[in-house]
Amino acid sequence: MTENTEVSQASQGRQNKQLLEISGLKTTFQTFAGVVRALQGVDFTMSKGETLGMVGETGCGKSVTALSILGLLPGPSGKIADGKIVFEGSDLTDLADEQIRNIRGNKISIVFQEPMTSLNPVLKIGEQIAEVILLHQPLDHEALSLKIQRMKEGRIWLESKGLGIVSRLLRLDQKIRDIEQGVNQHVSPSMSEKRQVAMSRAVSMLRQLGVPDPEGMVERYPHELSGGMRQRAMIAMALACKPSLLIADEPTTALDVTIQAQIVELIKELKSRMDTSILLITHHLGLVAEMCDRVAVMYAGRIVEYSETMKLFTNPYHPYTRGLLGSIPSTTKVKDRLEVIPGSVPDMIHPPRGCGFHPRCEFSSDICMQSAPGLTEVDSQHLVACFLYGVNPDEHR
Repeated sequence: MTENTEVSQASQGRQNKQLLEISGLKTTFQTFAGVVRALQGVDFTMSKGETLGMVGETGCGKSVTALSILGLLPGPSGKIADGKIVFEGSDLTDLADEQIRNIRGNKISIVFQEPMTSLNPVLKIGEQIAEVILLHQPLDHEALSLKIQRMKEGRIWLESKGLGIVSRLLRLDQKIRDIEQGVNQHVSPSMSEKRQVAMSRAVSMLRQLGVPDPEGMVERYPHELSGGMRQRAMIAMALACKPSLLIADEPTTALDVTIQAQIVELIKELKSRMDTSILLITHHLGLVAEMCDRVAVMYAGRIVEYSETMKLFTNPYHPYTRGLLGSIPSTTKVKDRLEVIPGSVPDMIHPPRGCGFHPRCEFSSDICMQSAPGLTEVDSQHLVACFLYGVNPDEHR
């Protein structure tokens, strides 16, 4: 085997494992005050089965990245101005709305921060989970099996009541055999039979999530549930179709600490069971350290550092990442005051020229004010966008 062949096979192996590739993503919002440049060129990749953490201050673009992937930007003000979102080999920015709808909730799902505002208050929990399954999953085979079961039960009932005329029973037997053998192509399950199958799957999903009395849960409305139970219902909806990618946007922020721990363990268990990749958007660096394989640090609509989790926590490069980690209270060091990052998040209608962090950075120089640094590998699989490490200016600033 030649060296070129080996390189080609290794490259092909990486491509087969790659699930999501985002390159040069720019998202804007048109407002009365001007154009908000929410994303200014986001680049990252995700592999199958990976958990990627995305961290940064409020307003840095984390949730906008998720909405851009899902095609849920509020129109007509929000739009993807440039870039590619390649998911399982297809660029989502080139797909029509109907094609995106077939992927959303099926191949890519999301769990939002506050389930009470995400769930429909006038529909029962079971109906909302079943709706996702009805939209995206093939149910005909299971529904036909249910139809056959009902016909057999009906036949038994007729015989038990002495109402079974022989000719009628024979026709019923023949109809059952035809359906089982696929002879009668005109027989199809009714919507009620499909809905019953979907509801059965909804109950099964809630049971997998450790919900007590899942049969009773599907008959309840969102306001009748606790915050933890509502979040479990949201996770059930998100995972009902076994998506390739689950986006968890601050999934534990609205919950108390005890319930947070339960939800985290639940997500970890379901990830390993379903082999689902997770994009975890959070402010909680402890959660990132526990759950994530890699971390992307965002600031002012760009990714400024991108690395394996342990590398980033033990050896952060970017001044912003250092500031985030330094602001975490320590259990081993005594501090009179917590460290803070001076200044505030920039106005994205008029973002700073050059590096977005330079107004708050103690190491900034003239080049930081003139050019935006691009992501460059400064260590093995550790990328940073900062001129302190000989990074080249971004050509797309």
